[in-house]
Amino acid sequence: MKFRCERDTLVEALASAGRAVANRGGALPVLSGVRAELTGDRLRLTGSDLELTIEIEITVAGEQDGVAVLPAKISSDLVRSLGDPRVEVSVEGDEARITAGRFESSLRLLPADEFPRLAMPADEAVTLAAKDFAGALRQVVPAASADDARPILTGVLLAAEAGGLRLVATDSYRLAVRDLPGTSVLGEGQSVLVPSRALRELERLLGSAEEVTLRLGEREAAFEVGGVRLTTRLIEGEFPNYRGLIPASHPNRLTVGREALVEAVKRVKLMARELNTPVRLAMSADGLELVAITQDVGQAHEQLDASYEGTELTVAFNPDYLLSGVEVTPGDEIYLDTVDAQKPAVIRAGEAQEFLYLLMPVRVS
Repeated sequence: MKFRCERDTLVEALASAGRAVANRGGALPVLSGVRAELTGDRLRLTGSDLELTIEIEITVAGEQDGVAVLPAKISSDLVRSLGDPRVEVSVEGDEARITAGRFESSLRLLPADEFPRLAMPADEAVTLAAKDFAGALRQVVPAASADDARPILTGVLLAAEAGGLRLVATDSYRLAVRDLPGTSVLGEGQSVLVPSRALRELERLLGSAEEVTLRLGEREAAFEVGGVRLTTRLIEGEFPNYRGLIPASHPNRLTVGREALVEAVKRVKLMARELNTPVRLAMSADGLELVAITQDVGQAHEQLDASYEGTELTVAFNPDYLLSGVEVTPGDEIYLDTVDAQKPAVIRAGEAQEFLYLLMPVRVS
């Protein structure tokens, strides 16, 4: 295999494919590499840990077709460090020679015949508006759990809902729900559970793209953005009945400026330095007061203008979870709907019904 390429193009492609490379112990050694396949002037780079696969195609000046598996980290770091923007890569035997200007190096390759055969994407495809889908991912994915001991909660539910697509994630402390009306991806009543890790990588890829193509198989989902294809195994199992978590009614409603609340929580939570220190929201007809108290450190208070309907109430929240929800809620004003100090609270964007963020309170003495 032999080709010439622009350094920056190759760096970006190696980095993209490398994000799916296996970095955990026990994985096949060959999965620590990026598979490179040259056909004519098209170079396809593939990284995979068998759960997540990222393939990217770029145009190069090809001289000799071939296949090789490059060690992912060293090849990416090496190409990124090159001073000359023109790079040449040639493969002979079990070594790859990388040259640029007066720099030359050789890398020991991984055995290409040991790289696993990867599942082909389904033929049936659906195209989504990338901007809308990226916005939904930004709102929902952070609420998924990072605890691999509870694999179901590490996924994001994609479900057909009322003629559109619904995205749902929860880590049992919070719940995010976003509807994309009119977006038909699944059949009525159908749902799939997509790993949040894959969707975080997809959000990164969407960037300034206009469209994303989704192909759903029995066990995999593939997302295509430009010359990049991201394929992930679906999570098997039953997602929790999240509807039962959302209170049917809320007797108390706080209406407050979103940006003012974001900035106030950021300031007050500086005093909540310990992991279990909550921020208290005292809501009354006089408005909203935020309070954080940490033993042996100090305390912080801030008063905000807000309107409140209901019984005077103080509710405590994990400040990071609260901030995470308020920051991704659209609009200038938000509603914070509560029942009491122990039941879940719901954050909404005014009267808009397309996004809600449910948050469990923290018990304080």
